[in-house]
Amino acid sequence: MAVFARPRQALAIAGVLGLALSVTACGTGNDKKSDKAGSAECAAYDKYKGHDGKKVTIYSSIRDIEADRLDQSWKAFEDCTGINIDHEGSAEFEAQLGVRVDGGNAPDLAFIPQPGLLKRFVDAGKLKPVGADTKAMAEQNYSADWLKYSTVNGQLYGAPLSSNVKSFVWYSPKTFKEKGWTVPTTWDELIALSDKIAASGTKPWCAGIESGDATGWPATDWIEDLMLRTQTPEVYDQWTTHGIAFNDPKVAEALDKAGQILKNEKYVNGGFGGVKSIATTAFGEAGLPITTGKCALHRQASFYANQWPKGTTVAEDGDVFAFYFPAVDPAKGKPVLGGGEFVAAFADRPEIQAVQTYLASGEYANSRAKIGDWVSANNKLDLANVPNPVDKLSVQILQDQKTVFRFDGSDLMPAAVGAGTFWKGMVDWINGKDTATVLQGIESSWPK
Repeated sequence: MAVFARPRQALAIAGVLGLALSVTACGTGNDKKSDKAGSAECAAYDKYKGHDGKKVTIYSSIRDIEADRLDQSWKAFEDCTGINIDHEGSAEFEAQLGVRVDGGNAPDLAFIPQPGLLKRFVDAGKLKPVGADTKAMAEQNYSADWLKYSTVNGQLYGAPLSSNVKSFVWYSPKTFKEKGWTVPTTWDELIALSDKIAASGTKPWCAGIESGDATGWPATDWIEDLMLRTQTPEVYDQWTTHGIAFNDPKVAEALDKAGQILKNEKYVNGGFGGVKSIATTAFGEAGLPITTGKCALHRQASFYANQWPKGTTVAEDGDVFAFYFPAVDPAKGKPVLGGGEFVAAFADRPEIQAVQTYLASGEYANSRAKIGDWVSANNKLDLANVPNPVDKLSVQILQDQKTVFRFDGSDLMPAAVGAGTFWKGMVDWINGKDTATVLQGIESSWPK
């Protein structure tokens, strides 16, 4: 679930250096903007010009260092076009966006991470369909799999922006090399490796689903990943839209597959205790026993890269890295679970459409990626501009033609389920409640 702004802390030093570089390269103040607007380096922005002095407001959940990086990423666009982008990030984004819209104080643009929330604003008549230029740019740079999540009744209402890949297993390359372990490429190999590690006296897996009011969400990601690995993408789509019941045997199969690891006392919970300790282990701390050798494997998204202790080297030959969560049947493709944001417009003034189009462009994706700690499914993103090794791996997966991408299922479900009974049901399941009872309870909660 993206509803509660999962942690994506970045190094303050990187942000400070990045901002310093921005000031050096672009200057400060309106005088610098006017000096730069006619320069050769502004040629790439010619198609967005004609709106000098206009302001476009953006509202999102992006804050702190990441917000500074946003400002840096579109500074050249501002300098060259004369458009002033005024971004505001809030920890209460999801709740406050609705309040602002209903109160007649909607932002021009919002970065919406939940397709269900975007659809709600469309159904209420609040969002504007994207203009022709934005539509063309989005269709050129993003796959149909991505665009469908911001398409309502055949109309596109938002272009994708950032992305994350959730189908990752974190491990220690150094430990694997010392022990002679091999990164698995199939589900059977993953289970065989888990058995081998368990036989050596180490619990292979560590996990944690405690996250305050959002406790349970990490387990929902497990189920979503296993739904994509045990069923077809079409069945996954039916599940997220209640085309099949939540207690359908296909869903039970995925839950039991996850239980092969999460409810196996021989496998979990390395560094913390037994199965039930998963429910009380904080999400941000859950993978840390990998660094002390108390566990070997931790399934979590690309953004977990920011949770490792200071000084931890994240690299293919470093202290920690991640590998793709293997498919059960590789012949059926490469299922990938992920999330992201969509740039949606509450007004359609020309300058707003210019910003929305630019944010869907390859130029923007590469500008933001160079700053670091950012992933996008934009097919114009050059891997050479992605400095972080895990981010680079994420982009490679997203750009792989074999990848079958699906959005975080709980973000697609009604909030009462996706951010409610599904979370709670997973906590009950970890604490010992059986699969059938848990799934029946979630099914009964689906809005009629």
